[in-house]
Parts: sequence; structure tokens; C-alpha cells
Amino acid sequence: MGGLPKELGFELVEPLRMLFKDEVRKLGLLMDVPKQFISRHPFPGPGLGVRILGDVCAEGALETIRAVDEIYINEIRAAGLYDEIWQAFAVFLPIKSVGVQGDQRTHSHVVGLRAITSSDGMTADWYQFEAKFLQNVSAKICNQVKNVNRVVYDITSKPPSTVEWE
Repeated sequence: MGGLPKELGFELVEPLRMLFKDEVRKLGLLMDVPKQFISRHPFPGPGLGVRILGDVCAEGALETIRAVDEIYINEIRAAGLYDEIWQAFAVFLPIKSVGVQGDQRTHSHVVGLRAITSSDGMTADWYQFEAKFLQNVSAKICNQVKNVNRVVYDITSKPPSTVEWE
């Protein structure tokens, strides 16, 4: 048995579920929802798994993408860029790359970073970070996430791509 109970104790207002992200934000402003909730970047309905290309159960994939995403979003916040960006996130790619960390060769994971600007989420442009920002984020990810040795940045607009990579 699923869904809502027959007796809710309140009137269910529909079709709010049919609103787009920008419309939900406008409604939130009218309802005095705190700005920290309204300006939060969208998270995919299906969950973090859509940000892992390939096998979601791949060894360390979830832990890796969580760690990379945390570093990335924290650096965006620290730079004061969070509210300029509609959505930013990391993607776990199903490939490994040869690299050098310390004095040893590595064969580790590649992760992608994506950040977009948009007014409604229906079309989007990639966010043009300064090269120094991307360089610092990449170095921090590779130094702090032990099984990542390569970071790429997605510069594709929507269309032709979508926001998420799934």
C-alpha cells in the first residue's frame, strides 16, 4: 500500500507538482520561504545514482562522487559564486586514467564537473569559471580524494546536452 492516506487533515492543493523549478522558486518567494531553500541548487529526483555513469555499485563510486561534490560545492560557496550558478555538481565517469601522484604512477578514476546558468532550467549555458578557480578545485579533488587523478569540466550548453549526464 502506498501513496497518501485518505484522511490528510488538510486540503491538498494540486497541480503544484506540474510547476517547473523556476515557478516553484517564485511561489516560494510569495510564501516567504527562506532564501536558503529557494536558491538551493536542484537535486535529481532519481537521486545521486544518475550522477554515476555506468555501474552505480562500482567500487567506491558513491563515496567518491560524494567527496568530490562536497569539495566542489564548498569551493563554489567559498568563492561567493553559489547564487550565480543555477546548478553545479560532480559526475563519476566509468573510466580510469593514468596519472602520477607523488612519485608513483596511478590508474584512478576520472570525474566531471558541471555548472550551469539558467533562468528556468529548460535551456542553460555552462558557467565560465576563471581558470584559476578550476585549477584549484581540480588540485584539491586530486589531493583529497585518493582514487581520483583526473578532473574534467563540461562546457556544453543545453541544448544540445541536458543538465544531468544520465
